[in-house]
Amino acid sequence: MRFVSLPIPISRQPQLQRLVPSGKALMMDARSPDGATISLLKALANETRMGILEYLGDRVVALTQVAQDLDLPASTAAMHIGILERAGLLHTELQPASRGLQKVCARTYDELVIELPRGTHHSRDRVEISMPIGGYSRFETTPTCGLASATSLIGYLDDPNAFYEPERIHAQLLWFHSGFVEYVFPDRVPPGAKVTSVQLTAEVSSEAPLHDLDWPSDISVWINDVDLGAWTCPADYGGSRGRLTPRWWEDDNSQFGVLKRWHVTEDGTAIDGVPLSEVTTTSLGLTPRQPVRVRIGVRGDASNVGGVNLFGRRFGHYPQDLVLRLEYTSRLAVEYEAEQSVDLGPEASDPD
Repeated sequence: MRFVSLPIPISRQPQLQRLVPSGKALMMDARSPDGATISLLKALANETRMGILEYLGDRVVALTQVAQDLDLPASTAAMHIGILERAGLLHTELQPASRGLQKVCARTYDELVIELPRGTHHSRDRVEISMPIGGYSRFETTPTCGLASATSLIGYLDDPNAFYEPERIHAQLLWFHSGFVEYVFPDRVPPGAKVTSVQLTAEVSSEAPLHDLDWPSDISVWINDVDLGAWTCPADYGGSRGRLTPRWWEDDNSQFGVLKRWHVTEDGTAIDGVPLSEVTTTSLGLTPRQPVRVRIGVRGDASNVGGVNLFGRRFGHYPQDLVLRLEYTSRLAVEYEAEQSVDLGPEASDPD
């Protein structure tokens, strides 16, 4: 559910949310165009800030308690926590206390996966295709649902027909309770090459009324109708503004997601490096010069039907759309491997 100031002002009582961090991982490219990875690494390059992250663990702690337990002046603790929050490593919010409100904080992530620059001397080639989140070709969605561009809502709230609006191509945020959106990516792998891995990167979160940091949802990805498996997103993130979220978007609404990476190889499927399923690249039925169909959604029969928010390059934390990466070996490499297997034969392994 979403509320916006335009065109109809909507009044509501402030809602205090409970921070519940739970096994969250972040995948980032070391060469992120906005410098977010560099800022994050700089925030980590300090013993005091590392100590704060270690101290917090999976707890929610008042800032005053952090300063007291770590023997830090309150101003010093506030400075370091501010740096961690701006880097996206912490969340803070106000909660009721015995005397008014107090600020509490919690870790945003438990694991960071940073992909280093590949350079020009790399054994595998790849193609990357960026798809706007409004560029879907099929959908089935149930309310709560909707779309927003960088400047306004698209269509009506909680009306699946909004997903047919011509302006949908400009969507920077879309959400629904259950169902899916499907995208068709062109196959740009050179003829004769062999795909060795498929990787999808997207910024996602659960979909709750307004936002809720304890709102699990089983988000699934399908490639060519093959289910890669479900990942349980723990929250619909809010309480602080997304770095790219437009100013017209209400503070209480969903603000940002987590950048997740689904990676399929011949060894199976992983999400942010953690094994997810036994689906391999062979299982995907990739056919040369045929498009790759990617579906993101929440099954109606999932254990946690908590919806999904999908963020574009001008909403949330990360300036990217959906990115599909296909890594491959060239035709010459494929032919060489085939020749080697023929030349060696079964006798090659027999020392007699």
